[in-house]
Amino acid sequence: MTGEEPERDAPKAGGAENAPGAPETPKTPEPSGVDLARVALRAAKEQARARGDATQQKKQARRGGLRSGARADGRDPLPLGSAINRLITERGWETPAAVGGVMGRWPQIVGDDLAKHCVPQRYDESERVLTVQCDSTAWATNLRLLAPQLVARLNEDLGHGTVRIIKVLGPQGPAHRFGPLRAPGSTGPGDTYG
Repeated sequence: MTGEEPERDAPKAGGAENAPGAPETPKTPEPSGVDLARVALRAAKEQARARGDATQQKKQARRGGLRSGARADGRDPLPLGSAINRLITERGWETPAAVGGVMGRWPQIVGDDLAKHCVPQRYDESERVLTVQCDSTAWATNLRLLAPQLVARLNEDLGHGTVRIIKVLGPQGPAHRFGPLRAPGSTGPGDTYG
């Protein structure tokens, strides 16, 4: 730096510091005036920044809280569709939301005739099974025959592997548990449904 600083003594060869078996003590240079000034300046800047942050927070509290500025940030209002899409993505609801959309568009996917008689009931995400309830055994049989094409069409719409199986349920007849002519183990005339 300047020529006024004293030169540091270099260890001499064969001195006590290099003696075998003697512990070596590393010499740390003591901070000079310039280094002390840098440390003091850094501390003063951090204190000023902390005071400025406190003042800024007091101003915001007087004005009624945080306000959005000229640049976009996370507090800005979003359109409803964007907010919903962000929520679905953050929560990991993409697949259930897509399947829910399919249930809403069921008539467009399977056709009006089939949609009148077969209604989707639920979707099991872990098993990837879509359960569909039909109002007659004839429509249930028809849907069972169309299931492979329907699974392919749903996976084309939702993404590969979203639906593995379509579980088809037949009509649910009334349970006749009482009466004079009831066979043991029978559910009555409804046991032929399904």
